[in-house]
Amino acid sequence: MTFPESTTAVVHIDLRTGAGSLTTAQAVRDRVAEQLGRAGLPEPDHPLLLVTDTPAGLTGHQLQYELLSDYRAVGDTRILVLLVGSSPGSSAGGEEPYGPDRRLVRPTTLRASTIGLLWAGDLRSARTALERPEPDDPASLAVLVDLLSVPDVFRRVLEDLDGLPDSVAAPGVRLLEQDLPPEVRDRAWRDALSRFAGEDGGGASPVALPPAARLPEPLGALVSGREGRGHGHRQPNGPADLAHRTCADSLDRVDDDLVALRALPGLLSPARREALESDLDQARGHLDEFRALVERALQGSGSGAAAEAAARLDALGLRVPPAEGAGERVGEGLRELARTLLDEGLALRSVAQHFTALAGRVEPVPGTALLHRLDDHSEEAVHRGSATEYAAPPRTPAAPLFLAAAAGLLGGLWQGALLPFALVVPVVFAAVAVWGARRLRTGRRTARWTVGPRVAAVAGAVAGAAAAYATAPPPWLGVTGLLAGLGLTAEAVRRLWRGVAESWAAGRGTTALRTALDGLDALLAELVREHWAAEERLHCADAARSVAGMLRATAAAADAQAVPEPAAPAGVSASDPYGDEDWLSAPSALEDPGAETSADAADDGDWAAAYSWESGPAGDRDDPYATPAPGNAYATPAPKAASVDAAPWEDTATRTPRWLDREIGEGGPDLVATLAGDLRTTVLVAMQPYWGAVERGQAGTLAVRRTEERVRDVLSDARHHLWHNGVLAPPRHPAEHRARTSAAELLGTDSLRVAELMGRDTDGQAVVQLSSPEQGALLSRDPEAARWIRFAPRTLQGEVETAWHKSGSPPPDGALWTSSGRYAGLIRLTPLRMGVVDTVLPRQSTGGSPRPDDTDGTYSSAGAETGGDEGW
Repeated sequence: MTFPESTTAVVHIDLRTGAGSLTTAQAVRDRVAEQLGRAGLPEPDHPLLLVTDTPAGLTGHQLQYELLSDYRAVGDTRILVLLVGSSPGSSAGGEEPYGPDRRLVRPTTLRASTIGLLWAGDLRSARTALERPEPDDPASLAVLVDLLSVPDVFRRVLEDLDGLPDSVAAPGVRLLEQDLPPEVRDRAWRDALSRFAGEDGGGASPVALPPAARLPEPLGALVSGREGRGHGHRQPNGPADLAHRTCADSLDRVDDDLVALRALPGLLSPARREALESDLDQARGHLDEFRALVERALQGSGSGAAAEAAARLDALGLRVPPAEGAGERVGEGLRELARTLLDEGLALRSVAQHFTALAGRVEPVPGTALLHRLDDHSEEAVHRGSATEYAAPPRTPAAPLFLAAAAGLLGGLWQGALLPFALVVPVVFAAVAVWGARRLRTGRRTARWTVGPRVAAVAGAVAGAAAAYATAPPPWLGVTGLLAGLGLTAEAVRRLWRGVAESWAAGRGTTALRTALDGLDALLAELVREHWAAEERLHCADAARSVAGMLRATAAAADAQAVPEPAAPAGVSASDPYGDEDWLSAPSALEDPGAETSADAADDGDWAAAYSWESGPAGDRDDPYATPAPGNAYATPAPKAASVDAAPWEDTATRTPRWLDREIGEGGPDLVATLAGDLRTTVLVAMQPYWGAVERGQAGTLAVRRTEERVRDVLSDARHHLWHNGVLAPPRHPAEHRARTSAAELLGTDSLRVAELMGRDTDGQAVVQLSSPEQGALLSRDPEAARWIRFAPRTLQGEVETAWHKSGSPPPDGALWTSSGRYAGLIRLTPLRMGVVDTVLPRQSTGGSPRPDDTDGTYSSAGAETGGDEGW
């Protein structure tokens, strides 16, 4: 995976053990490319090279330094040389021996403004006076190299060295490392990957897609345009419109006939019923014609391109509205939707389900897929609907029952010889029932409709007769009541007849025919709606499914990353997933106390590996600067091996130098959520090229495979970043809108210690000078000459500045906020006294070896002529 051009790394080259293989420019370039390639980084325009060497190696490795300084790049190659140990104990001319550390001899090749030297004569890693660690203790050197490998620290140190005499200084340091134990970091990483991927529910539980108004504009237009259209789908006076209008007019005439039949004249004359039946037959024929047109439309739009289908619909008088650019920027909309859903904290598989739902929501349905719905509006369906209406049990409204009872009561106020008049109202209701059944040819069905009113009329008549027997009303009251009862009877009959006629008409198909016509027209409208922006919606649906598949593949890759590491072989930390790679992929030097064998170390040139004195040059082992053996002119003694039985990672008292304090947290409440958020942002960056393929309609197998490779790369890079830079450091691609949380929330540590360390006074107790007592006499005594670098992770800048403000301490000038989230502290660069550094021409070097093309031996001289001042 190729990362942004701003991404860089410091390449470490250890000339103490690997100089013999760097004798050509191509070998140097291969060494640099190997380290950058393992970290997944391209070759930078401005390389940063950190070289570890001994003071004797400055003249012994002149060829390598020339090759490094001549490293071809677009911009400047900046080199920081870290010298460890004492310089040789004799002068260049050999005339006047003197003690070690009295001269630092360097070739003129290293006088460039882009090259600086740090001379750490003794790493001063002992925590008590009884300890006797080696001056080049590997564990302490690993921490110092790890610190200088932070690009921000590298550049700042080199910049400050450029302002010192001879660009040479002796370092003093005080560091604070805040980190997590490997097992806690491993567990948090796996939990973050699992949360980031989400659970695989098999798609059984559907998700609710946000409404169209909340979708990004291109997607919202497609969804709302499909769901909101449907009116005006028939062209005026087109075939479809004419067929629909003819059928609708027939049904309108049927409705008019029904209105006439419902009136009382319809009960008396058969003409109105006959007219209604005739118009119903005509409406059925017109509905069949419209149904046939709908069937042709559905069958003709199921194949061919969208333009051809639209042309066939147009021939049938159906109008498909233009897309009006609704399908533009689909890829941008999908990307925005993915970003929105991921920013809401949804897991990858949940986001994939949303994209699947979106695909189903916008994908056009072909007309042939709607053919089965014609059965819902067929002639058989109309008959079934009519039969259902006709079979419904008759229900007499309450009003006719009340009117019938009142009419019977008023018409029954008779007594004596006039009592038979009380039967007039019930007889009228019985006659109407018989007449209505004959008129509609329904037999007993209509009679059943009038059972209730007839019973109510009889009951009312009995009640009226009983009341007349008890009160003995005058005859005129009976006549008046009978006339009123007949009036109420007429109103009850009118209402009963209206209900009977409506039920009969529904049974004949008036309601079912209207329902079928509306359903067929709605089917046409849906067909037209499905053809609106069909190509654009089909592209959107395919792209959404492709994105869903990509997200599920990414979730599977995250699950694979979350699988616990297998048991590590002996000598390799189980928590170190980069134990077999170079320093760019290595965790903190103090996290893996295991040591490699000297043979392995010699093979890969790893500065943190164990070394054996047997791998040094021939000669007296007590003389580390004896003449190199033939055939290995640049061989230098390797540091002594670290014990393979070193204390565990947690035992910081025996593993860390006294200038390093370690604060180990157990993880804060936001640790897993923050790591999962980093993964979301990183994966979105990895998918950037894929969105372009989606926009171009080229999101095929090749684009998916390439994106899957990029995703695996960025997941591996995120893991490398976490192990190398710590939890506090933001990823390579941080979310700009999301502020990183505090150290307490991530690590469970307090950033106050960082603020106190950076704000300490620049006195002699603030740092530990990495110089031997002999070398200490060579340092400048001017306290103002030293350069101070105060640095801390950029993530903690706000917290540290807030702590300074609360304590009333003025913020130090020139504080450096680094991209790494592991180290904070102080670096003091103390210049050497005048005359300590001697600069010699390459052809006058004492320890050089002839170039491969230097056959006459002029490149190396037996005598050294210094380019600086004489010795003390």
